[in-house]
Amino acid sequence: MMKQLEPEARTAFLRDHPLWHLVAGRDAITRDFVFADFSEAFAFMTRVALLAETMNHHPEWSNVYRTVSITLSTHDAGGLTELDTRLAKAIDALV
Repeated sequence: MMKQLEPEARTAFLRDHPLWHLVAGRDAITRDFVFADFSEAFAFMTRVALLAETMNHHPEWSNVYRTVSITLSTHDAGGLTELDTRLAKAIDALV
């Protein structure tokens, strides 16, 4: 099982990736992605799905028209881990 991130690692990730934010009331990070239209948003979700499958780490997410909201947390570890930050960085690289 993965260990939860140390406070220094959390701070460093959030400093280096300011579009990701801590989720109030739980140990997770979240980010909204806004696209030109629904087709672009759905295409992005497809790319994220393929990436998440290769990492065997799957996001919580929703899509409303052109906005995709993604939340990451490692449920087995009870919170935020290195796996979440790696997936967040990989997702950012898709945009």
